[in-house]
Amino acid sequence: MKKAKKKSVKTFSKEPVVTIGIDLAKNSVHVFGVDAEGEVVFSRKLARKALSQFIAQQPTCRIAMEACSGAHHWARTFQGFGHEVVLIAPQHVKPFVKTNKNDAVDAEAICEAAPCSKRGPRQLFVPIKNVEQQDTQGTHRMRSMVIDQRTALVNQIRGLLAEYGIVIAQGRAELMRRLPEILEDAENGLSERFRAELNVLLEELRHMDTRVKHYDTQIQAVANTNDSAQLLMSIPGIGPLVATALIATLGENWGLFNNGRALAAWLGLVPRQHSTGGKPRLLGISKRGDVYMRKLLINGARAPDLNNGRWVENKDDALSHWARGLKQRRHANVAVVAMANKLVRIAWAVMTTGKAFDAARGALAKPAAVTA
Repeated sequence: MKKAKKKSVKTFSKEPVVTIGIDLAKNSVHVFGVDAEGEVVFSRKLARKALSQFIAQQPTCRIAMEACSGAHHWARTFQGFGHEVVLIAPQHVKPFVKTNKNDAVDAEAICEAAPCSKRGPRQLFVPIKNVEQQDTQGTHRMRSMVIDQRTALVNQIRGLLAEYGIVIAQGRAELMRRLPEILEDAENGLSERFRAELNVLLEELRHMDTRVKHYDTQIQAVANTNDSAQLLMSIPGIGPLVATALIATLGENWGLFNNGRALAAWLGLVPRQHSTGGKPRLLGISKRGDVYMRKLLINGARAPDLNNGRWVENKDDALSHWARGLKQRRHANVAVVAMANKLVRIAWAVMTTGKAFDAARGALAKPAAVTA
């Protein structure tokens, strides 16, 4: 008679936990903790409502999570318990996944991606946002959503009218100018039923315009009351939209980057590198980081006083002189991205020094002279 094989019992360390990796989800989470020697202290599944109480009972340690939905809320909660919290971008966690994907393996990978000491592997963490930052970012997201919906509606109306032989040039302004005329024209062959439906779409477009203006007002109010945004708006090409978006993204964490180029690389505004054998090869921009933030910066770089030659030619400041030379050497789109890169570098210098940008000098403003 064969003896039954004994099941192996997994043992856990009795030492205090030093690092905890948490894999967040909607209804349940998985927590994975290790001690100072990297030995497993616990690996367990918890209900979402039990997570806060469980972490509150742990000794002060480092807690790592992926930067995902709800991560900033949990980060602020855990910081209130006295823990050190880091958020890691998901693409930096993936290399640490050893086997097939599940919650326990993901939590272990997150734990390993967060070094236990300063001498551990270098890792870029996501800045933790406070409530004000999330409010501002939420306003930007809602504004962007309405603009996307408005653009889709404009294109749909143009497509519907094209089926009836009525062609409208591209652009929302042209559609808003032509559409009332088309609805009033009784000789264009449109039925009363279709005119009524188009009128509903026209009112919807006007409502969307009102919503966009409302969000613009909210963003302007934030920019007017935020000292950091006022500093950023001293830079040509950075207005309330870009300034508040940068504040919502970084807050007071500009010092996480060693220099302006590191920030530009984080936002995907530097060339992608594909080098081997000592032969450098630079491609287009990497397009890493926040897509929305990068779009705003590039649009800001297209501002007339920066990118329009008729304006740049008439200015003698250092930034305009640099822009003139760049436009002569490079394609217009390349020049715009390069200008966006430069704006980010200037923004980093302004925020880390606390000095406004002097457009006339093309450098940071000199401190005011102290008079006796």
